[in-house]
Amino acid sequence: MFPLHFLSCFFIALTTDKNEEKKKPKQGKYDISVFKRGDLLEVPRTLFTHFGIYLGNNRVAHLIPDILPVISADKSAIAKMVTNNRLLLGVITKQASVRVDCVDDFAYGAEILVNHMDKVCSRLPLDGEEVARRAEKLLGSVEYSLLWYNCEHYVMYCRYGTSMSFQTYQFCKIVRKIVFSKTSSFLTLLLCLFTIVYLGCVSVYGILLTAVIPFTIWMAS
Repeated sequence: MFPLHFLSCFFIALTTDKNEEKKKPKQGKYDISVFKRGDLLEVPRTLFTHFGIYLGNNRVAHLIPDILPVISADKSAIAKMVTNNRLLLGVITKQASVRVDCVDDFAYGAEILVNHMDKVCSRLPLDGEEVARRAEKLLGSVEYSLLWYNCEHYVMYCRYGTSMSFQTYQFCKIVRKIVFSKTSSFLTLLLCLFTIVYLGCVSVYGILLTAVIPFTIWMAS
């Protein structure tokens, strides 16, 4: 109970952080008249891209990591724009929610791309009303996964009927190139040999592991 109480106190303090309030983007920066109900809004960030579905009337449904709903019942605090601190701990604890925010809070001052995924996805988009209906139906708490269920999976399902993430795919490709490479295989072999020699645990099982692990990486590279 102590860790939960500590986190609760910590985040109640964060929700009233004055620095976050100062950083909040000015309202009315975006021309919402260009958005249609069911549009897929895309906001490029430094390390990732955030996605949402426009519902009309300056409302955007989006899946975003957020720890606060788990540790607090204060609806007014939860309704405020999700800060970076809340988002980061939401990612770590795999806690998120599909929520509705205004366009300004969703985009956080960044450029908004509209239906850019239509050019990338091989599937045709669903009718705008159906897209918005799906987005609204999934509102609420969800279990978050950086690789298997993030904001892109959510909007792809709503607009195209398939839950996938191009960001995740690209990330996995990069990891595969790093992990399953000939260099990685060689370094793994050296590490295994060093471990056996250093610990002095020369055995049949140790020798097998030393051979099998690097060989498996080598064959997968």
